[in-house]
Amino acid sequence: MERRVFRVGGFLVIGLLVLLTVAAAAVALPFVEADGGEVVVGITAAVYALILAVVSTGFVVVNPNEAQVVQFFGRYLGVIRTEGLQWTLPLTARRRVTLRVRNFETDRLKVSDADGNPVEIAAVVVWRVVDPAAAVFAVDDHIEYVAVQAETAVRHLATSYPYEAHDTGRSSLRDSSVVSDELTAELRERFERAGVEVLESRTTHLAYAPEIAQAMLARQQASAIVGARFQIVEGAVGMVSNALERLRAEHVVELDEERKAQMVANLLVVLCGDRAAQPVVNAGSLYS
Repeated sequence: MERRVFRVGGFLVIGLLVLLTVAAAAVALPFVEADGGEVVVGITAAVYALILAVVSTGFVVVNPNEAQVVQFFGRYLGVIRTEGLQWTLPLTARRRVTLRVRNFETDRLKVSDADGNPVEIAAVVVWRVVDPAAAVFAVDDHIEYVAVQAETAVRHLATSYPYEAHDTGRSSLRDSSVVSDELTAELRERFERAGVEVLESRTTHLAYAPEIAQAMLARQQASAIVGARFQIVEGAVGMVSNALERLRAEHVVELDEERKAQMVANLLVVLCGDRAAQPVVNAGSLYS
């Protein structure tokens, strides 16, 4: 959609206007004191003023990282990207579009995740305009368009994943790399029609909604306790098995099956208990 419009350096046109002024003065000067010279001088001045007024409407200043979209009575002519004082076709209208990198952070949106749990989520989007013509003509207001589409994409993303993945191999909203990549891809597809490029997007806030936050915190704590206990028991079983194996290999003591079971039970209680064990000293024989 973007195309370049005719333009020349503004200072070159100013130089040509200076030459035109000198030429107009040279034409009118011989008639200043001549009979009827007022008519020639007046016509020359009027023509010069008209040319100067028309030519002056073609000047435009283009700042760094900006573009000017040029229209001639509603007709799109093209875009000027060259910075500095420029001159384009006169009697045209220009609209300034910044090409700088911008940030947009969504509000904290309350949505339901894939499991139906209410969560709060917010994201930041880094974007810039790459097609000024599309940003001006494809949408009504490209800044408002970015804001609305960014919030829509964040809502859609939040409903596609659970807050936490309780199943192995399932992605969740807490997997920042996966979520950011998918959000960026969706935003690029949405913003393309407006001539906007997405450079990066990331979630800045993610939490359960206040009404279920306490319950979910208790659930997370229970899951953590179960996981820790599982590791403790798994390690304790390995330690007991290793201890029995060494006792048997080094012929320290011979235990029947009943005593082995009792020893295993005692060792598991000591290793898996969350409190310090209180040992009982046996002063008699092994079986008393």
